[in-house]
Amino acid sequence: MDKEKELQEELVWNAGYRMNESLRMIRICLEQLSEEQVWEQPNESSNSIANLILHLCGNITQYGIASIQNLEDTRQRDEEFTTKSSHNKAELIKMLEDTIDEAKRAIYDAPLKELLRKRNVQGFNFSGVGNIIHVTEHLSYHTGQIALWTKILQNKDLGFHDGVNLNAKNE
Repeated sequence: MDKEKELQEELVWNAGYRMNESLRMIRICLEQLSEEQVWEQPNESSNSIANLILHLCGNITQYGIASIQNLEDTRQRDEEFTTKSSHNKAELIKMLEDTIDEAKRAIYDAPLKELLRKRNVQGFNFSGVGNIIHVTEHLSYHTGQIALWTKILQNKDLGFHDGVNLNAKNE
């Protein structure tokens, strides 16, 4: 296998792994919250967990699906934050799962030239690789917010890494 193809496969595998990890952590959070709590806002300038999930679906679709696959950008960003109590927890997690699955398929199937091509997304100029990095870091960023708000609501450790020795040294 040539080095470019090997590097491409390594990039998309790791991006998919990171997206799966964020999804796993968000599922753990939602399992511990009531239907009302997922729509609760910490304050007026913060978003509910449900709105963050709607926002993630919109952002991942824009950067990781539409842009990579050269599809029309139909995102309605403001609605991600103004929607109130429109979906239950099961619907929200299903929407996020489906969006992440579709984004992973888009990046796995993208040819190298598409990953290197520059394009304008949301006013920024990124390559497909830049979009993949954006999707994974943006998902991770909001996963951290969801985890923090869940910890505040539940006042307990979420156990994301139970059974893993996080003090293990590099080999």
